[in-house]
Amino acid sequence: MTRPRDPRIVTHPASPGLADAGLLGRRPTVAIVGAGIAGLTAATGLAERGVAVTVFEREDHLGGRVGGWSDRLPDGTAVTMSRGFHAFFRQYYNLRALLKRTDPRLDRLTPLSDYPLLDPQGRVDTFAGLPRTPPWNAMAFALRSPTFTWKDLLRLNGRNALPLATVSVPGTYHLLDRTDAASFLESINFPAAARHLAFEVFSRSFFAEPQELSAAELATMFHLYFLGSSEGLTFDVPTEPFPQALWEPLADYLAGRRADLRTGTTVAALGRTPDGFEVTTETGTETFDGVVLACDVAGLRRIVGASTVGTEDWRRAIGDLRTAPPFLVRRLWLDRPAGPRRSPFLGTGSVPPLDNISLLDRYEGEARRWAARTGGSVVELHAYAASTTDSGGLEKALDSRLHEIYPETRDARVVGENTLWREDCPLFGVGGFARRPAVQTPEAFLALAGDGIRVDLPVALMERAAVTGWLAANSLLRGWGLAGHPIRSVPNHGRIGLLNRLPSAVPGCRSRP
Repeated sequence: MTRPRDPRIVTHPASPGLADAGLLGRRPTVAIVGAGIAGLTAATGLAERGVAVTVFEREDHLGGRVGGWSDRLPDGTAVTMSRGFHAFFRQYYNLRALLKRTDPRLDRLTPLSDYPLLDPQGRVDTFAGLPRTPPWNAMAFALRSPTFTWKDLLRLNGRNALPLATVSVPGTYHLLDRTDAASFLESINFPAAARHLAFEVFSRSFFAEPQELSAAELATMFHLYFLGSSEGLTFDVPTEPFPQALWEPLADYLAGRRADLRTGTTVAALGRTPDGFEVTTETGTETFDGVVLACDVAGLRRIVGASTVGTEDWRRAIGDLRTAPPFLVRRLWLDRPAGPRRSPFLGTGSVPPLDNISLLDRYEGEARRWAARTGGSVVELHAYAASTTDSGGLEKALDSRLHEIYPETRDARVVGENTLWREDCPLFGVGGFARRPAVQTPEAFLALAGDGIRVDLPVALMERAAVTGWLAANSLLRGWGLAGHPIRSVPNHGRIGLLNRLPSAVPGCRSRP
């Protein structure tokens, strides 16, 4: 498996301390609420230091939004269903550190060599073969793009675009968080056609339209993937469905460290005790020395709203968290293959309502074996930030787009289908950063984790979930005098020193109060 290539990786050292909680005379106990990436990372960080960990997960499976579960096709064939495609980028250092606990060489990930993006005229941008070093990677992408010309480059407003090259967290949020991503792109004169390809793919990865997304989030993502990293925009995907490739091995790893994983268990509330916390579920109440809340937005709001922990301001900030618009994942098992030259993944955000097409049988073992046995294919369609509540109509629209883009699927018979409609991703809306809750809370030994939690590092999506999980574990470990875990990131500053010394400004942007 490809190793990180960026010589400027920043390591944030772990806090020193004892190597094992057994040396304390009594092992602290921690409840972790939520078994997504953040919760499982926190559980790993604590269990590896000998803390007694109990994980409570509402669903019957691990992995959260990167989880999977068993299903059956109409003919009885057992298959694994999930919430859809996820890209494991090379700069996701902390997520990959978690996965290496059970897969040291990351052999259960396989690279996809490209991430092509389709525009409404049928033109395709590609990330294959780009130089890795900033800023040449971004320049090469722009200049070979069919939607970006030399004239477009000359028309860019360099002063307004400067924040893209000088990202630092939290400074970038102080500058841009009250501006929406669409207004920011207009202010730098980024061409509309290229905007769809180069930026909306990032925006919609947050399940939000550019008009609703903070420009600071957009700039931070641009830094993470382009101007702040030499890892490139190619990525890896699991070779098998998420449970088999990722979470079942990690569950065994945690069980070997005495962690108690309880799926299908909903936490209702927390209460403070003189020595720790009470955690109430449908089966009763248990006490713990510490708690990590690693829930989705709705779960966090519900638990905190039913609890007496924290300050009034903190609880209000939790209550103010918002979810992004709904999204739809549609998986089709077809009786014939897609064209042999089709990419395993195609970004189609410029042809709404479809955002991407994945051909699972091109990279995932279970789907590949089914396709080889039947002569068919397994196709997945995504629609992010849906503007309709008519999921049935959206399904038909996605199928129609698939047939337009891949005409060979038009006459295919659907052997099996499964459609998911969810609305549980955090919204990184305009002006929300200042009140976004952080990992540490007003309560000692109570921490938050998740991709919607604030962390002052240039991370996003699955990597933000992993980082907050390690940081939540570190926060509790430090309180007991136990050694923490190091965090790695791309540099938290622009990589072009001269530009970092220039004043940033975003005149003309529509800033919101």
